[in-house]
Amino acid sequence: MARAQGARARMALAFETTYGTPPAGGFTKTPFASTSLGAEQPLLNSELLGYGRDPLAPVKDAVTADGDVVVPIDSQAFGFWLKAAFGAPVTTGNSPGPYTHTFQSGSWTLPSMAIETAMPEVPRYAMYSGVVLDQLSWQMQRSGLLTATARLVAQGETVATTSSAGTPAELDLIRFGHFNGAIKRNGTALGNVISTEITYANNLDRIETIRADGMIDGADPSIAALTGRTEVRFADSTLVSQAINGTPCELEFGYSLISGESLTFTIHAVYLPRPRIEIGGPQGIQASFDWQAARDATLGRMCTAVLVNDVEDY
Repeated sequence: MARAQGARARMALAFETTYGTPPAGGFTKTPFASTSLGAEQPLLNSELLGYGRDPLAPVKDAVTADGDVVVPIDSQAFGFWLKAAFGAPVTTGNSPGPYTHTFQSGSWTLPSMAIETAMPEVPRYAMYSGVVLDQLSWQMQRSGLLTATARLVAQGETVATTSSAGTPAELDLIRFGHFNGAIKRNGTALGNVISTEITYANNLDRIETIRADGMIDGADPSIAALTGRTEVRFADSTLVSQAINGTPCELEFGYSLISGESLTFTIHAVYLPRPRIEIGGPQGIQASFDWQAARDATLGRMCTAVLVNDVEDY
């Protein structure tokens, strides 16, 4: 008997036209490192008395479908996750490319996805419908594998023994690495950075109406949040002075390859807290900034992501 193995698992996604209704086709095979996406339905203990010490049968509670997907930050498939986070991009360029896809924060309408996870050897094909991205986060550092974590909220799960995604299209996997990363502050390279964590959250509001199937009616975005934590080697007072003055700066996090692909994530108004500068010993002194972003009054948005590749559209 075949046993399920993660090495054999597959994932495919497509954007829905109608929330909660997976499309008949148009799925794309998606690279991923791990996923906790799934549906669960807890049981409620019976509170009834009068039938002895042994409890009565439990009752089913509402269905919850959500989870995380860890994906590589690459030049092609990562565009799907950016679209899920910010909405459809504005794309420019001519065939055969390159194409420039510009994503902007602030949209009140986010697209929903259908995601199928497959374990062919069982067989088990789980289709998640009405999937909306709640949070996208990643870390910049000197070495290691560059991945992002997408936190998702789904309407429900349907399990079958055959695939509903058909034969998904495949993209080229061209990964960015930490070695390809750079950070700029107000257009100038920011030095002495040890690591940076970036988290964009849509702060979804689940529409938990009464339904016969126990599923949610939707997940609407509320006030977004863009936060992070930057560890720097304390070498000058530039960031500390900005924190004390309470003025914002622009931070740009970018990755580029010699083949021409690039990803640039620009936060237009970043506010820094005043950090505690500690001397912990004879080693170098570090400072930590738990920053927050806000809407830039001039541009009218909080952040912009620009992805350059040879994908025509998302």
